[in-house]
Amino acid sequence: MIKSWAFEFMFASPELEANFDPKKSIDYFNFYLDLWVRAEEQGYHGVLLSEHHFGGGYTPSPNLMLPLIAKRTKHMRVGVMGNVLPYHTPWRLAEEFGMLDNLCEGRLEIGMSAGIPAEFRSVGMAPAHARGRFNEAVDIIDAALKNGVINHKGQYFNFENLHVVPRPVQQPAPPIWTTVISVESARKSAGRGSKIATGFVPTDKVKEIVDTYNEEAARVGNPTGPDQVALRRQVIIDTDEAAAKARGEAFAAGFRQFLENNDERTIKKGSGQALDQPGGQHGYSLGDDEFLIGSPAQVA
Repeated sequence: MIKSWAFEFMFASPELEANFDPKKSIDYFNFYLDLWVRAEEQGYHGVLLSEHHFGGGYTPSPNLMLPLIAKRTKHMRVGVMGNVLPYHTPWRLAEEFGMLDNLCEGRLEIGMSAGIPAEFRSVGMAPAHARGRFNEAVDIIDAALKNGVINHKGQYFNFENLHVVPRPVQQPAPPIWTTVISVESARKSAGRGSKIATGFVPTDKVKEIVDTYNEEAARVGNPTGPDQVALRRQVIIDTDEAAAKARGEAFAAGFRQFLENNDERTIKKGSGQALDQPGGQHGYSLGDDEFLIGSPAQVA
């Protein structure tokens, strides 16, 4: 069975950006909270927020939203896809995950992301530095969630016998997700028992990523199968087929332009470039299969 999740960017409001109104800003956040609660009523399995900074979206601290959603729902899973680890102190984030799983009554999904180079440069962080922090943070958080006591000596973090409390409700740890756009990242995630979510890549590349993940997970004795893998696609739907097509084509064009303007990893459609660039640079492209456009029956 396919499980449907909502992946929420929570786009910035052009109206609020042009003319800020405190009441309308509060109403905007409450609108999204109501929307996510409605998702459970419609049968969604969970909602995953995103962490982005300096424009575009309104969730620079998405973990703050999760207990609010959990208190208004009964079964739906909640999480972030994902927390951008280079911005965070990993032992501090591990403690926060423990709190969140308690406040969300054992429904927390943990997501980890390496982040976007353009955002790193905005705060003076080199992408290579960010990648190094990400790699260390992953090891630290994995150990903290599984063991409760962590020791680490590395380039960016050093400490001994840190007792991380509170412990999460879900034992030995809440489900962990990693966003991936390459087979190399999929292989690493499989080795550490993390689930994966992939998008911004064509379907044939997704198949390669998923096959690599399942092969490596089976090799090391970690879980495999559909519950370990998520495919992110953007759905534009309308009761009228023509209206859906018009809206979908406009959205797809605007979204491609947004990514090309803000993330140099984006490979322009039809450029002929490879997704995995020399030197470990992993790009992604937005093909037509990124967008599911049509009437309810067509999308289903």
